[in-house]
Amino acid sequence: MAKTSSTHQLIEAKEIKDGIIVLKNGGLRAVLMVSSINFALKSADEQEAIIDRFQGFVNSIDFPVQILVQSRKLDISEYLKFLNERIGIQTNELLKIQTSEYINFIQELIKLTNVMSKFFYVIIPLSTVQILETGFFSKFFYKNKASAQNQKDLNFETQKNNLQQRMDQVTSLLSSMGLKAVPLEREGLIELLYTSYNPGAEVKQKNMEALIATGDEAKKSE
Repeated sequence: MAKTSSTHQLIEAKEIKDGIIVLKNGGLRAVLMVSSINFALKSADEQEAIIDRFQGFVNSIDFPVQILVQSRKLDISEYLKFLNERIGIQTNELLKIQTSEYINFIQELIKLTNVMSKFFYVIIPLSTVQILETGFFSKFFYKNKASAQNQKDLNFETQKNNLQQRMDQVTSLLSSMGLKAVPLEREGLIELLYTSYNPGAEVKQKNMEALIATGDEAKKSE
């Protein structure tokens, strides 16, 4: 009787290191969460400009990227918690009542329908072949286990820098289209992998907030 493969065996990711997904075959993946624009509400000239910039984006990169779109149920428990905290510190009785009624409205709305949100990602790869090109000779010159580990760490840093350059290029090109791109860190990457294999899972609201956070707010969300 053949053994049943576990879910873990089906997942290509080996680990997440420094905000980068390391695959079992040695490849690396970085993920940018990207904001959206309402294309239909743009004027004809604006739509044409966006299309031209997207064409420029495609023509400017010399490496493949994957565009991923996910529709997920939104977890607004943190938002409701925030509103309840506001009631506690609110001194205006009228605002307290209005906030309480607003919370009740949201809770009733959630019971009637799922609150869904679309998330957009650009996945940037660094293939195994590209990594081997820089780390090939380390097999011959590093016999000592500690030295080999040091070289492995050095190779990872080098490849991470190469991947970062690709991320910077993609971020800049997306910005020209009026889109904001935020690199996913460890928690966000784990959530993305989990929801990819569990389509009905909820997404945390703070991942949405990361798209609009700037300055100190962005640092707090990391």
